[in-house]
Amino acid sequence: MPKDVELTKPGEETKRSGFYFDGIPVKGKYLSLFLLVMVAYFFEQWDNNNFGFIAASFVQSWGVDMTVVSQITGWYFIAMMAGGLLGGVISDLIGRRKTFLLSLVIFSAASIVNGFTNHLGLFIIARLFTGFGVFCMMIVSITYLSEMSPAESRGKWQGLISAIALLCLPLMAVTARLVVPISAEAYRFLFYFGGVGFLIFFIALKGLKESPRWLVAKGRVAEAEQIIYDLTGQRIDLSDAAKKVPPKTNFAQNIAGIFSKAYLRRTIVILIMTILVTIPMMSSVNWITLLLNQKGFTVEQSLMISALALIGSPIGCFICSLVSDKGGRKIPFAVFAFLYTGFQLLFAFSGTNFWYCVVLYFLANTSFPVVTYVLMSYIAESYPTNMRNTATGLQNGVARLSVSLFQPLIPLIYAAWSFPGVIGSFAACSFLAGAVMLVFGWRTGGRSLEEIN
Repeated sequence: MPKDVELTKPGEETKRSGFYFDGIPVKGKYLSLFLLVMVAYFFEQWDNNNFGFIAASFVQSWGVDMTVVSQITGWYFIAMMAGGLLGGVISDLIGRRKTFLLSLVIFSAASIVNGFTNHLGLFIIARLFTGFGVFCMMIVSITYLSEMSPAESRGKWQGLISAIALLCLPLMAVTARLVVPISAEAYRFLFYFGGVGFLIFFIALKGLKESPRWLVAKGRVAEAEQIIYDLTGQRIDLSDAAKKVPPKTNFAQNIAGIFSKAYLRRTIVILIMTILVTIPMMSSVNWITLLLNQKGFTVEQSLMISALALIGSPIGCFICSLVSDKGGRKIPFAVFAFLYTGFQLLFAFSGTNFWYCVVLYFLANTSFPVVTYVLMSYIAESYPTNMRNTATGLQNGVARLSVSLFQPLIPLIYAAWSFPGVIGSFAACSFLAGAVMLVFGWRTGGRSLEEIN
């Protein structure tokens, strides 16, 4: 039993029957838990995105060409896929808390190594560990937030936490503009700052609690009830919830369950949507500056369009917090997928008017986080506790692999249809994802995880 869990004597207070945190207001210690996850997620996003802001300075400082940058990025995606697949499996086995803490240490320590090293091989290895750690945490945090949130506001908290954490993107853009030009080695400070996340580990050792749902799945009902009491001050009888827990399973059984008759339809539908959402999300970030430059903008203008548009990401996450719990997840997902499609199509044929492009790309970046984070909640809600993280990691890992496979197609699309063709392909993916959700999706918002499964 963890040292930070002290069981009170039975009978001290009357318990009420319930399903974990459903119907409990998020305040006090309970709220501080979400804030802790938010801060950790901030540094996860910082370490995930910082290389894109220093790539040009890295090339000049190290005397390498874009081929090396391409190799680093390619291997980074492979490491992310591994983090998603293994992180989900590990967290289903040893718990959400331990896996969250482990991933926090991995990517924060790796960021520090990236800042200090002058050896290219070590730099690449550290970047691989960064990719593994950040995506491991992303997968675990998706599940953790779903399991720790009240049914009526799961989407709200996913959106709010993401909105605050993604403020790191415009902040990083401003920091890079101020710091990187100082000297050839100044880019290293972006890696050092990412390493500050290592300090959050020591705070999380005390403040981060294990998921009661995972504990109940392991037969540790008393510990689960105590954690809920410690966070909320309310005593919940989880005996009814424990009756709905499926039998304990191992990795092979979890994989078999994901593709079993009961969950095969869900798995296929979610996998299609995840691939269709991830391709434009990841490809757009990596190609947009180059595409804008080829369109006719200068490098400085292309970077400025991207930086201004990134302000839309946290705004989109805030919008997600307002709408995610409406319409059973289906409606907000589809609506904002179609909005993103429209904005991207307008952007594809926007010409070379600087501010027109800024506005359209900003609106696209505001719309898409709603799609992305609604889907994150949707995946975690659609599987039972014993295989929730394994399924989430598998879905997202395969989607990252699809991004790697799609990259060679982008130059071919550009050669055939130029800028409108590439941006139009992103819009097509989003449209298809929204259509799949409307036709084949199911409602999960506002329902207990046990009821859904």
